[in-house]
Amino acid sequence: MRPPPITRRPSAPAFIFDVDGVLLASPHERAWREALAGVADPRPFTTALYQAQVAGKARIDGARAALAALGLPDTERLVSAYADAKQRCLERIVAAEGVTAFPDALRFVRALADRGWPLAAASSSKNAEAMMRAVPLSPDRTLLDAFAARICGRALRHGKPDPEIFLLAAAELRVVPARCFVAEDAPVGIRAAKAGGMTAIGIARLGDADELRAAGADRVVTSFDEICIEHIAPPSSGDAA
Repeated sequence: MRPPPITRRPSAPAFIFDVDGVLLASPHERAWREALAGVADPRPFTTALYQAQVAGKARIDGARAALAALGLPDTERLVSAYADAKQRCLERIVAAEGVTAFPDALRFVRALADRGWPLAAASSSKNAEAMMRAVPLSPDRTLLDAFAARICGRALRHGKPDPEIFLLAAAELRVVPARCFVAEDAPVGIRAAKAGGMTAIGIARLGDADELRAAGADRVVTSFDEICIEHIAPPSSGDAA
């Protein structure tokens, strides 16, 4: 049985991807947890806590949110050291184990690129571009090469759920926000996409479909393979602008 189509907005031609948890199975959650050694008991730092409080946020904001969620006193005194320790843990894990991309995400990116969609990668992580550069998309291209706009790890005025990162991606693609789809795996990212007037697609790889729907996702899938591109493909040259 064919999956139901995403409700199409007329002439919607652009797709913006969050990176961690959407395109890459990057070890951010693990790094945040391991960096708690010597600071706090890492066991309460669950996947649910990570997704609800940390995922999608810039490093210093993620550190602050994690420490606050764990109920640690004097968060501001600890936040910089914790953020730095997390980065060291991440670099160690990536150096030892590499980066894994989700096969369904690679298939979807290739299919959109083959159809001429303008694509953007938008991530709060300063590590996102280097990780995508390490993932081959074809014999002569990396995953990073697929994106005409790369809004990764930039110093923005506002973090998610503010839509600034996605609005900047749309501007660099020269596409109005109402004609953009955003793929996100975190509720804070879904809220940011909706605040920017974009169609938000929740990627529920962690059994968190209800949380993504509650955040306002227009559609929730567990894999990009559930999306029928033909139903959201850009119009032909004969269509009205």
